[in-house]
Amino acid sequence: MSEPGFWDRPDDARRTVAALKHAKRTVDDWSARQGALEHLGGLLELAEGESDEALLADLSQELEGVETRIADLELRSLLSGEHDALGALIIIHPGAGGTESQDWADMLLRMYLRWAERHGFPTRVLDLQPGDEAGIKDATVEIDGEYAYGHLKGESGVHRLVRISPYDAAKRRHTSFASVHVTPMVDDTITVDIAPADLRIDTFRASGAGGQHVNKTESAVRITHLPTNLVVQSQAERSQHRNRENALRILRSRLFVHLQEIARQKTEARSAPKKDIDFGSQIRSYVLQPYTMVKDERTELKVGDVHAVLDGALDPFIDAYLKHKTS
Repeated sequence: MSEPGFWDRPDDARRTVAALKHAKRTVDDWSARQGALEHLGGLLELAEGESDEALLADLSQELEGVETRIADLELRSLLSGEHDALGALIIIHPGAGGTESQDWADMLLRMYLRWAERHGFPTRVLDLQPGDEAGIKDATVEIDGEYAYGHLKGESGVHRLVRISPYDAAKRRHTSFASVHVTPMVDDTITVDIAPADLRIDTFRASGAGGQHVNKTESAVRITHLPTNLVVQSQAERSQHRNRENALRILRSRLFVHLQEIARQKTEARSAPKKDIDFGSQIRSYVLQPYTMVKDERTELKVGDVHAVLDGALDPFIDAYLKHKTS
């Protein structure tokens, strides 16, 4: 930072400062945990010497807490990607199958919102298109928390559900698919240049829940980036101005990932084919019938309590994926 001309490159400077802050926080956290362990070690020797059973029980509980915090730090050490510390933008689309897939997409939306709630991460549903009968046609949600993207980046892919359909009078078993796309929510450490002339901005009336306001004003905003044909929209706010700001933030995040993907493909001199949202392309299967099991196809992790997973208990899958990627 003392190098001449360092602050003349503001984008590089912001990234460097952010990296230094992250490194300092990590070192401080490890030092605090080490100090806590040394303190507990001294108390443990004292308790054993005096045969103080009550103190030993208290120390055991404190030790468990320190071990949990150390495990959290070990997991954080796996979140070393350039943008892992950012918030996350999750986009959910149902696959083929009408109401079945739309309901499944809605279940996934709830799962991620519950996961965020468990971690104390604020969320905002920026856009949601209700299904014709049930569920959703698509949803865009922002999860604003430190390392939210690092934790959730492995959720991108196709998710498969097998269950007895509540919408089938014959009670037959159905298979449904939905795609999840996770991108970092760009901040001031990431520069994405968007020319105003490259945008087409449309307004429309919001749909879904929202009271009498919904169908009276054109507060919802849809933005099309003409060079890439990326389309984003926001209808979460009552204000058209705020929806426009949200839509631009979403566009910046998606365009950033789009440009990164183009660069990656050029580097590899090949274009990875886009997966269809159907059988055989899923990253994880959720089976409710004829047995209960959630299986991640990449890590082979299996969990029997499907309902707990759908209620937001995703950490075992997140941990397994991060360790799998670094092994």
